[in-house]
Amino acid sequence: MARPGSPLLLLGSLCASLLGGAQTDPRAEIANLRQHTHPAFTRIVLDIGTLREYTSGELRDPDRVYVDVLQAKLNPILQNQSYPCQAGYISQVRISQKTPSTVRVVADVDFAKVLSYRVYPLFDPFRLVIDIHPVDRAGVHGGADPSGNIPSAKPSGLPPDPAPSGYSMARQLGLGVRTIVIDPGHGGPKPGTIGKSGLQEKTINLDVALALQKLLRDKAGLEAVLTRETDIDVPLENRTVIANQKRADLFVSIHTNAHRDRNRGGVESFYLNISPDPEVNRLAALENATSTKNIGEMKGIIQKIVQNSKIQESRDLADKIQRNLVKSLAKDLPGIQSLGVKGGPFWVLIGGEMPSVLVEISHLSNAREEEKLKTRKYRELAAEGIYDGIMEYIRSLGKG
Repeated sequence: MARPGSPLLLLGSLCASLLGGAQTDPRAEIANLRQHTHPAFTRIVLDIGTLREYTSGELRDPDRVYVDVLQAKLNPILQNQSYPCQAGYISQVRISQKTPSTVRVVADVDFAKVLSYRVYPLFDPFRLVIDIHPVDRAGVHGGADPSGNIPSAKPSGLPPDPAPSGYSMARQLGLGVRTIVIDPGHGGPKPGTIGKSGLQEKTINLDVALALQKLLRDKAGLEAVLTRETDIDVPLENRTVIANQKRADLFVSIHTNAHRDRNRGGVESFYLNISPDPEVNRLAALENATSTKNIGEMKGIIQKIVQNSKIQESRDLADKIQRNLVKSLAKDLPGIQSLGVKGGPFWVLIGGEMPSVLVEISHLSNAREEEKLKTRKYRELAAEGIYDGIMEYIRSLGKG
């Protein structure tokens, strides 16, 4: 939970004031949570009313199952509420405003006593259900299960999860991927990072993007469009405009990283979100430096970030690209570090109407990685890793 005066709470206040009150608030208000422990399982129901994307997962030390509802806010009556449960495998259910635009529900459990759990949506009105089944089929009241059967991890009559993080709008509607816009970062008089040897980021980005385009077209039969195919300057604000005009299903922006610490190296990927992390914001400031927007436009900019409805799919796409990219580059640079997947306020991702990610394929400021980035082999491995991540994402939609 954020501390009073923390950057996250201060940012929440800023967003609230800039968005101008409840009438323009795009978040769904949540005012009701129900839970009941049955003889054979515990059911938690979150009434939302308005269709919303969500993610779910589990955490350890202490054990808990969580669900994050995106573009949502809590009614004050529910803020930081907890509900005790009369079961040996689950102690309580908690709910809170995790970020200014995310509501989190947490079930405190003992995984040693949990057989399975299931998170799924119900409609008309929209609500999320968490069912938690204990290992002990005798239940909390000591009565044996009349059937004598242990339920599977996926109770009958419920739709299968297409991804571990839960249902997004794209998955609920059974949508696939046909068109991908690839964005080679920088270009023209804006070279981006320049290595000690004089190697320019814009050149690397374009080479990797062209190789990725060829893979997507030739191996997967997908339509792949570049925001620039030569050394020209495309304004940051126009790159997602191109993707929207092409009705793209995915947007991938390719960059090469830089850091003051020349020992720092590795791969990291980003999706659009507001971040309290100073390191993420440092990189965002670097990548956003060529924006033509002014401070007077801040309200509209923050509004676009907070209203972004593709967070879950963008994060899933970034996760898969990150993992596959590190695996691919390690073939030529063993031990290359994965710096993870993070949300950040990157201009090049703002306004995209599709899942959008920014990939920093390596550090041009790192001497070892700069030497590799000079070679065609390493750039092709970068393209292959991004390609593998995209294809894994498509398969996760049940479409590949």
